Amino acid sequence: MSNILQKEDKLGAVIVQVQDDLRQLKANLEKITANEKSKTLDTQALDNAICRTENSIRKHAEDYLKTVNKQQLVLPSIEDLQKKTVQIPKWKPSLERVSDVHPQREDLPGASPWRKNLPVPAPVNITKYPFTIIKGQTDPTATDFCHFKQSFSLCWTTVVDALGALEKLLRDFAVPLAKVSGERLVEFSHGRNNGWRKASLEIPLILVLENWEEVLGVVSRPGQRYKGEGGMEAAAIHIQSCWRRYSARTAYLCHCRRKWAAGIIAISWLMHAQMRRVRKTLQARRFSQLENNRSRAQHLAANWKHIQSSKRTIIHIPSLGYSQSQRLYLRGFDVLQNIQISRVCDVRDENVEVIYVCPQHLGDNILQYYTSLLKCDGATDGTDNRTTQASSCMRRFIILTPEAVDYFLTHNMCLSTLLKYSPCTLKRIRNLIQGKQAFIVGGVAHVDDLAVADELGVPILGPEPAIAQLYSTKSGGKKIFAGAEVDVPPGQGDIYSLNQLHEMLAELMTQNTAVQRWIFKIDSEHGGRGTAYCDVCHLSCYNWALQKYRRCGPELWKAEWIQESVLLKYLDEIPEWLAHYAQPAKTSCYPNWACFLKTFLRQGGVVEAYPPSDSVTCLTVDLLLEPAGEVTMLSCGDQLHGSCQLEAVGSTVPQTSVHPETLRSICIRVGQACLQRLIVGYVSVDLVTYLDHNTMEQKVWAVDLDIAYSDQLAMTQMLLMVTGGTLNLHTGCLQVPAPIREKCCEHQIPPVGNRYAVIGNHLHHTNLSMLYHHVFFQMCKVQGIGFNMKEKQGTVFALYDNSKRCSIGMITVSEDLQGALVTFARNLSVIHQEISSSKMQGETNFKRLIKDIEDVLRTTTVAALTNLPDYCQVKWSCQIHCECVNARDWTH
Repeated sequence: MSNILQKEDKLGAVIVQVQDDLRQLKANLEKITANEKSKTLDTQALDNAICRTENSIRKHAEDYLKTVNKQQLVLPSIEDLQKKTVQIPKWKPSLERVSDVHPQREDLPGASPWRKNLPVPAPVNITKYPFTIIKGQTDPTATDFCHFKQSFSLCWTTVVDALGALEKLLRDFAVPLAKVSGERLVEFSHGRNNGWRKASLEIPLILVLENWEEVLGVVSRPGQRYKGEGGMEAAAIHIQSCWRRYSARTAYLCHCRRKWAAGIIAISWLMHAQMRRVRKTLQARRFSQLENNRSRAQHLAANWKHIQSSKRTIIHIPSLGYSQSQRLYLRGFDVLQNIQISRVCDVRDENVEVIYVCPQHLGDNILQYYTSLLKCDGATDGTDNRTTQASSCMRRFIILTPEAVDYFLTHNMCLSTLLKYSPCTLKRIRNLIQGKQAFIVGGVAHVDDLAVADELGVPILGPEPAIAQLYSTKSGGKKIFAGAEVDVPPGQGDIYSLNQLHEMLAELMTQNTAVQRWIFKIDSEHGGRGTAYCDVCHLSCYNWALQKYRRCGPELWKAEWIQESVLLKYLDEIPEWLAHYAQPAKTSCYPNWACFLKTFLRQGGVVEAYPPSDSVTCLTVDLLLEPAGEVTMLSCGDQLHGSCQLEAVGSTVPQTSVHPETLRSICIRVGQACLQRLIVGYVSVDLVTYLDHNTMEQKVWAVDLDIAYSDQLAMTQMLLMVTGGTLNLHTGCLQVPAPIREKCCEHQIPPVGNRYAVIGNHLHHTNLSMLYHHVFFQMCKVQGIGFNMKEKQGTVFALYDNSKRCSIGMITVSEDLQGALVTFARNLSVIHQEISSSKMQGETNFKRLIKDIEDVLRTTTVAALTNLPDYCQVKWSCQIHCECVNARDWTH
C-alpha cells in the first residue's frame, strides 16, 4: 500500500511539473513575441499545441486524482505504521482564520477609475507558505514557491488560475514586488465556485498578499494602470471611451434641449392659437353686445318720453370702471362704490321701482336704517296719505349683492364685473324686471356694462364705454368745452413728453403773465388725486418778465418778437423750477414731483392756469343728457374741500356763486356738445368762478367733465327725499313744503319755504370704526344731532359699510346758508370730540373741512351785510364792495 502511495505521489509531482513547465514555456513565448514585434514570428501554432497539451494533461490529472480519491485504501499493519506511513499533502483551509478578517474601506482611485474600488478586509499577516512575485512573474525554481506548490499539489489546477490572475494584475499595474500568502491564495482559488471569475478581482486578489497595503498604494496611484502591461492600449481605450461618452452626452443634451425647445414652441403655439381663438370669440361676443346695446339705445331714445311718464324700473349699478392699475391701489374700493347708495331715494317718484346692486353685504342695521329713512319721505298731505306712500316706497326698492363678491375679495373688481360673474343675481334681476320697462343707470363706464345689459336684455342710460373713456379724460373734457365755446382756463392737453411739457408751459406763461399758479392734471385720474401745482413766484426771472410786460402793455405784448426773449428765459429756468417747487396736491398718492411726472408723461395730461385771484369758488353741476336730446339740470352746489384744495368732499346746495341764468347757459352748451358726441346719461361739470381784477367782472371757467353719476347727485336725491322738496335751478332755490299750521282749502296751494343744505359725501374718520351704528346714533341723539321732519331741517346721515365704518355721509338742512354751515361744522366738531382723545386723534378730514367752512362763513357774513341776494354770496375775501356793484344787477 505504501508503494502505491509513493507512486501516486511521484505521478502527481510529475504532472504538476509538466504543467508548470508548459506554463513557463508559454510565458517565455509571450515575452519573445512582445520583444520581437518588428520581426515575423509564427508562434500561433506552437501556442495552440501547448494549450492543447496543457488542457489534455490537466484533464487526465483530474481523472487520475478522482480515481485515486475513490479507491479504497488498506491500512498498514499497526507495527509498521510508524515506519511506512507517508504523509499525503492535502489542502485543509484554516477556518479559524476566516473570523479574524476584519473589513476595511480603502479608496483606489487610480486602479479602476470607472468602478466603485469596495470594503477591504484586513488579512492576517501570519503565513506558512509565502513566496515572492517580482514584476508580475513568479520564479518557478524558487524554494519558497516549490515548497508552496508541492504542499498544494492536489488542488494546483485551481490555484494556477488564481495565480495567473494575480500575476496579470501585478503586471497591469507594474507592481515591482509582491509577497504572496500561499494560504490566502488557496482560499481565494477555491472561491471560483462562488463566481469570483465574474466579479471585480482587484481588491480580493490584492488581499492575498502579505504586503497588500504597499501594493494597494501602488495600484491606487493615479495613472498606475497605464504604466503596466498593455498600458498604452488601456489608456487609448479609456481616452476613447471618455471621448465617446462626452460626445454621446453632448449629443444627448443637445437633443434634450432641442426637444425641450420644440415642446416649448409647440405649447406656445398651441397657447397662441387658443388665445387667438378666445380673443376672436370675445371680440365677436363684445361686438354682438355692442350692436345689441346700440339697438336697445335707439329704442330707449325713441320711447324716452313715454318711459319717463310711465311706471319703470331703474337698475342702479354704481360701478367704478377705472383701469386695473387705478383700482388696485384704491383702498376700500367696495366702500367707494357704495357711496352712492342714496340712489335708492329715486323711489320718491311713485312710478319708479329701484333695484340697487350693492358691492358688499350690508348688515341688517343699515338695511333697517334705509328702510326707515324711505318711510319718512317728507310727505305732508295728511297722515293717511303719508302712511300709504311710505308703505309704497318700502315695496318699490330692493338691494341685491352679487355672489361673486365672496370669491374676489382682494381683486378690486368693478361692480359690473362682479355682477357679470354672478349668475344667480342676474337671474333674480331678470325675474324682477320681467314684463316691465327697465333700464340700467351705471357709474364710470366699463366694457362689462355691455355684458350685464346684454344678459338682462335692457338698455343702458349712458354712452358706450369707448366714448365715455375717450371724453372722461382731462384732455377729452377740454375738447368738449372747446366745442361748447365756453370759457376755459388757459392751458393745453394731450401732453406726453417732457420737452412738450416745458415748451408748452413756457409759451403759456409768456402769454398769461397774470397767472400766479399753474396746475398739472393726469388725464385718467379723478377726485384731485392726479393733480399737482407750481407757483411762478419761485421763478427768478418772473419779476423781470412782469416788468417787461408792463412796459410793453397788453396790445404790444401780443407780438411774438417781443415775447421771444421772455419765452427763451422761461425755457431755460422751467426744468429746475419744476424739479424744486412743483408738488402734488395729494402726497398720499404721489409723494413727490418725480413720481407724479412719471405717471403724467406715461398716461398723458393737461397743463392749465389756476384762476388769478385769492378768492376762488368751485362748483359742480349735475346734468341729465336725455336720449331724446334734451339737457336737464339736476343738481348744483358750491364745493367744500378737505385735506386737499383740489379735492371736493362736499358741497352747499343750491349754489350761490354764479347767476342761475349764466350757469344754465354754460351747462346747456356743454350738454349739447356732449350730445353731438353721442354722450347721453348723467354727467357732471366742474366750474370755477373768480373776480377779474382788470375788468372787475366775474369770470366762470369750465375746468372738468365727469361722464358718470356723481356722488353729489346721489346725496341730493337723499336731500330731496327727506325734505320732500324740489330743487328749482331756474331760480337757484331749494323749495320745501312749509309746515301746515291750520287746515287749508281743498284747492289752496300749500305754502313752500326755502332751505339751504350742506352735503358731505366723503367724511372720513378712523375712530368711527370703534362705534357700532346704533351706538353712533345714540351718541348723536344725546348731542341733539337729528332731523326734524316737521320743520324740514336738521341732520341726516348716509351709511356706506357695516364692517370698517370709517366713512359716512352727512346732510345738514337749515333755513339759511349760514345756519346749515354752522350746524355742519358743529356736528363735525362734536363727533370728533366724542370719538377722539388727546392720545388718539385718528386720521380724519374733519378738521380741514371745519376750517374751510369757517372761511366760507366769514365771506358769506360780509356778503349778507351788504344785502346781496343768496346767489351772490360768493366766497370772496377781498374787493367785496366792487363785486356787489356788479352783482346788484342780477336781482332783476
